[in-house]
Amino acid sequence: MINKKNKKKSVAKKHRRIRVKISGTAERPRLSVHKSNKHIYAQIIDDTKGITLVSAGTVEIDLKSQYQNCGNIDAAKKIGKLIAERSKNAGIERIVFDRGGFIYHGKIAALADAAREGGLVF
Repeated sequence: MINKKNKKKSVAKKHRRIRVKISGTAERPRLSVHKSNKHIYAQIIDDTKGITLVSAGTVEIDLKSQYQNCGNIDAAKKIGKLIAERSKNAGIERIVFDRGGFIYHGKIAALADAAREGGLVF
């Protein structure tokens, strides 16, 4: 069984490997995803300028009150739709997906699918 410290280290190591290959530009910013046991977060980042263009997370007051458990797949789908809606309002349609070292499964896949359904292309 993997303890928490080793799991965090392995996720961070995977994320560093991914970030060498993936970078967001002004034309195609990066959709970065982070999850914990309680919450899920998504940001659209322009790495050339080093700024966050759009963000969403289950820690926001209106979303936190809607869900009993903010770390489940339903909440991830809601964040995917919300980030797609906010990015459309900001004029962003094409992105690069950064899974943040997490396996593309469950919450991460649900968020990505909801973002695609919301109109983001990646």
